Amino acid sequence: MKNLIAGNWKMNGTLESCLALARGVVEGIQADPQLLKKNEFLICPSYPYLVLVQAELTQAVALGAQDCAVKNNGAHTGDVSAEMLKNINCSYVILGHSERRADHREQDGYIAEKAAMAHRAGLNTIICVGETEEQREKGIQEEVVGEQLRDSLPTHVTAENTVIAYEPVWAIGTGKSATPDDIAAMHGFIRDQLEDENIRILYGGSMKPSNAADILTIENVNGGLIGGASLKAEDFLGIAKAAE
Repeated sequence: MKNLIAGNWKMNGTLESCLALARGVVEGIQADPQLLKKNEFLICPSYPYLVLVQAELTQAVALGAQDCAVKNNGAHTGDVSAEMLKNINCSYVILGHSERRADHREQDGYIAEKAAMAHRAGLNTIICVGETEEQREKGIQEEVVGEQLRDSLPTHVTAENTVIAYEPVWAIGTGKSATPDDIAAMHGFIRDQLEDENIRILYGGSMKPSNAADILTIENVNGGLIGGASLKAEDFLGIAKAAE
């Protein structure tokens, strides 16, 4: 299977900088089409920029959103439905990111409801799981991630509609990265919990060009959910190049 190199732009950028970044990613792939032999690319801007960023993309780069509502259309002020995202040509949505779990107190069951809604709308979901530093120090990381997997995934999860992203919370935006042994152990554990052996498992946690080669060669690592390094086209594409 191909790696999925997914950029989560989070709440960053102006309209001008986001359009320039999208163009930079597209132009970088056009200049080095060999990247598409082993990789698929996805970028996830903030809601206000989705439509305009989409206009800059080619078929080589998919568009995704950073979250969706648990409800469909209706009287839900401030929410954005999965159907709306599908209608503007999004193909993916990130759900259960640790920042959503922490900042918005999202629980596993709520994330599963969102995922079911996204699947009904025809979106692929990237469902995030991961332990905090305190939980790892206690040695309960597998218990935590196992529970998140069990309760955050809706029924009928397949490789066609779901990607799992393992993101150790203590390695997000901190510059820290889990060791190759840590990553191999957790990705192997996650693989054992999934009924469909073809579901891709991404690593998310301070991945960058300098460590991508080591991480992407680990068994059961099928790409990356990239945060900070996705905000520069050179770094984002550099991760894909490192995989080769």
